[in-house]
Amino acid sequence: MPDHHSFSALDRHAALSGSDNGFPWYAGVMLAVEASEVVRLRCEKLSHGDEAAGREAVLMVSEKIAAAFEAAASLLAGATPTAVVQCYREHVAANARRLSANEAP
Repeated sequence: MPDHHSFSALDRHAALSGSDNGFPWYAGVMLAVEASEVVRLRCEKLSHGDEAAGREAVLMVSEKIAAAFEAAASLLAGATPTAVVQCYREHVAANARRLSANEAP
């Protein structure tokens, strides 16, 4: 039976130090939180239904396909899950900056 006290100590260590012993769960959770803001911004843009919304939809699909190939290639080349998650976080941050700059006040 696992020692729950040592497991929670490892969790605290990972959260406080950014450690990624095994799967980078903390970075994965942060990716989900950060991506939710991009989803919100994209939904707002797509709701306008104009030409810019169409361009955003095409860009979104092409970015997702490119990111999937990039992640697969990175893993095949020996990248760690942490490196793949970090790369996704960088893409998400770039999208958040781009979409936020276009956001009406």
